[in-house]
Amino acid sequence: LVWNLSKFLYMKPLVSVNLTPHPKYVRNKRSKVVEGFGLQSASGYMDIALCFHRNGDWWLARSFVTGKEGYIPASYVAKLDTLEAEKWFFRSLSRKDTERLLLAPGNKLGAFLIRESETSKGAFSLSHYKIRCLDSGGYYISPKITFPTLQALVNHYSQKADGLCQRLTMPCKSSTPQRPWGQDEWEIPRETLKLVKKLGAGQFGEVWMGLYKNRQKVAIKTLKEGNMAPEAFLAEANIMKTLQHNKLVRLYAVVTKEPILIVTEFMSNGSLLDFLKTDQGNRLQLPKLIDMSAQVSEGMAYIERKNYIHRDLRAANILVSETLTCKVADFGLARIIENEYTAQEGAKFPIKWTAPEAINFGKFSIKSDVWSFGILLTEIVTYGRIPYPGMTNPEVIRYLDRRYRMPCPESCPKQLYEIMLICWNESPEERPTFEYLQTTLEDFYVATEGQYEVHP
Repeated sequence: LVWNLSKFLYMKPLVSVNLTPHPKYVRNKRSKVVEGFGLQSASGYMDIALCFHRNGDWWLARSFVTGKEGYIPASYVAKLDTLEAEKWFFRSLSRKDTERLLLAPGNKLGAFLIRESETSKGAFSLSHYKIRCLDSGGYYISPKITFPTLQALVNHYSQKADGLCQRLTMPCKSSTPQRPWGQDEWEIPRETLKLVKKLGAGQFGEVWMGLYKNRQKVAIKTLKEGNMAPEAFLAEANIMKTLQHNKLVRLYAVVTKEPILIVTEFMSNGSLLDFLKTDQGNRLQLPKLIDMSAQVSEGMAYIERKNYIHRDLRAANILVSETLTCKVADFGLARIIENEYTAQEGAKFPIKWTAPEAINFGKFSIKSDVWSFGILLTEIVTYGRIPYPGMTNPEVIRYLDRRYRMPCPESCPKQLYEIMLICWNESPEERPTFEYLQTTLEDFYVATEGQYEVHP
């Protein structure tokens, strides 16, 4: 198999590989290649490699240029002369995620992508236009003009709109693929991590932006000594690492000797709570805020399917990427440190986000997470306002005992407030599932206004 290394970034240090560009393989793409183990620009050239064997997220490959062998990340390579090698091709992308990507920062009018159709096997979509297939093997959007390949179709509509609402100007930008984490890199030595920039601190430790082996940017959570037994932590962390979804922050590795460190993927825009208070966050309009809510519910729906519980769902534990993707973080962490994380600890316990049965009886479940999600919705729609404004924790507990519920936040649509109220049903069994919440929020404007409007 011959693969294109136009997205190549890092070499797993199993075998020292020196990949360099070669004039024979000039392409009209900017390429990244590796010199030793460092990153350098290839000045427009594309390296070519022969791939032998795939092992998880890695390919064993040989450079055509140097003849040396090493492992390359599978997410950075694509077969030559296939759709996967095209910057505009995103094979498995839902309509909703397509919409999110096209509206993400960095994409302007005319940005486009082609994806596989969700409803018609073997068919494709150009952003939201349906691409139909000919029996002879060609493609068309309008039957008046057909194309032998998708590349030819893109080339045509890049020159003129010809019936489309806009000429295709540039492939849709997406975040750089992350270097896969090695399967054997779970319990790692502390010396492989470098703390670079402190991002925040909480009751149980600090969060840093750091580097793994001086090359991969990661987030590092430091936990204060004495919060938990290392054996108990590792047992729960082993469960947490199996939870993998594109709306969950990926848990990469741990350092199990105290002070314990948790290594996760790095999210450049930080917590949703902090992001909503920035100038960029404050400019987000309601449709984007509801979309962020839908993304959180999607991540929680996955946790629900896996019969897991978050226990501490709030905006501070949702992280935001450069493309404004929201991912659920710290799932299960409250269980690991539950000896400290009790209602009796007062300030350490997030009373305002916690369901009554969890406050009063310590009964945590996916339904208590649903209650917390309703509170999180108020945070999102108010750009990070503290829930139950003006009330202390003891006051909140007393009011909840009297079946008090927060009033509808200012500028919050009635339909969204109704979703909050069903999340706050006194009976846990009567609260909705996250699957229901995801569907409802993803279709919010379809159901309530009939038409989605593009907003910044």
